[in-house]
Amino acid sequence: MQRKAYRPLTVHELARVFLPDGKGMRAFQRLLQKMEKEGLIYQTRSACYGLPEQFNLVVGRLECHPRGYAFLVPDREGEPDVFIPPGCLGGAMHRDRVAVRLFPGSHGRTREGEVVRVLSRANQQLVGTLLKKKRSVFVLPDDPRFTSQILIPKGKLSGARSGEKVVVEITTYPGPNTPAEARVLEVLGAEDLPGMDMLVLCRRYELPDTFPPEAEAEAEKVPLHLRPEELAGRRDLRGQLIVTIDGEDAKDLDDAVSLELLPDSTYHLGVHIADVGYYVTEGSALDREAWQRGTSVYLPDRVVPMLPPRLSNGICSLNPEEDRLVVSVLMRVDHRGVVLEYELFPAVIRSRARLTYRGVNEYLSGRAGVPAPVPGLGRMLEVMQELCLVLRQRRLKQGAIDFNLPETKVVLDAQGRVQDVYPAQRGIGEQIIEEFMLLANETVARHAARLELPFIYRIHPQPDPEKVAALEELMAGLGYRNMRLTSLDPARFQAALEAVAGKPEERLVNSVMLRSMQQARYAAERSEHFGLASEYYTHFTSPIRRYPDLFIHRVLREAWGRGSSLSARRRARLEKMAREAAAHASERERLAMEAEREALDIKKVAFMVDKVGQEFSGFISGVTNWGLYVMLENTVEGLVHVRYLTDDFYFYDERSYALVGRHTGKRWRLGDPVRVQVLRASVPDKQVEFRLLTGAMVPGKLSCV
Repeated sequence: MQRKAYRPLTVHELARVFLPDGKGMRAFQRLLQKMEKEGLIYQTRSACYGLPEQFNLVVGRLECHPRGYAFLVPDREGEPDVFIPPGCLGGAMHRDRVAVRLFPGSHGRTREGEVVRVLSRANQQLVGTLLKKKRSVFVLPDDPRFTSQILIPKGKLSGARSGEKVVVEITTYPGPNTPAEARVLEVLGAEDLPGMDMLVLCRRYELPDTFPPEAEAEAEKVPLHLRPEELAGRRDLRGQLIVTIDGEDAKDLDDAVSLELLPDSTYHLGVHIADVGYYVTEGSALDREAWQRGTSVYLPDRVVPMLPPRLSNGICSLNPEEDRLVVSVLMRVDHRGVVLEYELFPAVIRSRARLTYRGVNEYLSGRAGVPAPVPGLGRMLEVMQELCLVLRQRRLKQGAIDFNLPETKVVLDAQGRVQDVYPAQRGIGEQIIEEFMLLANETVARHAARLELPFIYRIHPQPDPEKVAALEELMAGLGYRNMRLTSLDPARFQAALEAVAGKPEERLVNSVMLRSMQQARYAAERSEHFGLASEYYTHFTSPIRRYPDLFIHRVLREAWGRGSSLSARRRARLEKMAREAAAHASERERLAMEAEREALDIKKVAFMVDKVGQEFSGFISGVTNWGLYVMLENTVEGLVHVRYLTDDFYFYDERSYALVGRHTGKRWRLGDPVRVQVLRASVPDKQVEFRLLTGAMVPGKLSCV
């Protein structure tokens, strides 16, 4: 079909080419149906098959917008999105895989089209509010990207009452002119019940709160303590000073560290990772469930773990003074941060202390004593700080991009009500673990590439060239010329960040640069990680909470057992598993990030409900046709709608990332500091609205605030 001379053929015409003896017709038809469902080929109304592009079609996943339009994200990497106007969805819903026919003359990055076929449905269940209107009963989905109501036929209510939150199963998907129908699966209850917000979110994202019985049964069989025979073939590191450093709330401790300064002034760094693969074997019920979940999800009031707590918080967690099985990476690092040699092997350790970031930060800043009564711990932490700074300096010199984005900390009471929201500070303790894990991940990735193992790498594609060109133009307009960002050298991006550090335009440049970046993902083929300026990178250090890490541990164990020699059949199977796991884990990671971000947003809005009328300082974090988004110092973000900018008629200037007054020339630009008053905070709408209290930019000035 990829040949230029190919013309669309029917199944029988294709069969004459591939099945000259006429045998295997049913299997051939099933293959065509499978390829069609996957979007690899397309069948026309005249029952002829060809490639989608031969019919001016693009296949991908639909990303809908509450305003009724959507974007198609193509399957082909690097291909531009396709805009789908309102009324052209053809019955497709958010995240469905669809085939879109491009409109005549539509090309490049301004492509538009309409959905002509739904290839696979992404949503079997939805969460929403049950409403009764006259004789009709319907559910209004909580996710605003599902813009149509869903009818509930008579007898499908399951006792639900109007106004209650429910989970529904779609029984009839919408057509171009017909609504969807569903039945109520679960009645969650009234919207204002304690914890209902997070329960609804878990149901919406299909985050399970229990494990399948067979997975639980396997977990129960895992002993809580090591047996002597389990130590065979492992290096015994229990006599070494090894500690964990994590957040105060963490329970799944999957990495521990050790460090020694050698007589030749090199550093002997140990990164010890929980050997989860020893307990979760390939093809087991635990493995199947871990693959399906892909990652643990961290919400403000709970964790949805990848593995049952008996493993994640128990035998796999590197708890203090407990013998634990690990995979260790020992690296000898010189004063430049270069790994001179390394060892990678299975071991057994006993963590001497469970340290927290706060305790390490306070000790290394001189505000407190040693965070645990362990001989030699204070000196080891000081050497860790020294090596951390060496590694960080080397990374930045190589061109790694450091946005240093603040994370949000939400404080809840016992009933799940928000007590406080503030930006979490990133101290030296966090940086130590970050740098050590980065180095271990790079070392393991190089090891796997050298042995040519079937593997899962962590890659970060280069930024969008058009967005980078716009960023370069913006910086030139701000007086930063000759940045040459379009060379796509990550070192130049970091240099640009350093050039604007501490200046009024810092937020603007940071925001625009971040938006030019693509999303990191997993892949079975090695490629660069642009943001880290690294040719070799993987995720090896968190097998309790990320499936790719677990897969990697399994491959490493198999390579040790066979001297890195795999049969052709086994290699082919592992390569296939790596491709499937990488694609699935990338998708699950995006879903988890979306759920975690929305959970934080819900709690942030709830925190602002009783702040109506109060004034806050912040900065403009987004600019659109309909208004300005402002982020407060506590990381809460809200909208200043354009209707509240009453002193002029404002239009969106895309090139300068600003709303510009048509008559006054005032500019509200991305990154500008502002002061706002809270007008409204609606938890159901998940939105905070502000009114601006300060002046805007005037021509010739960056900011007058």
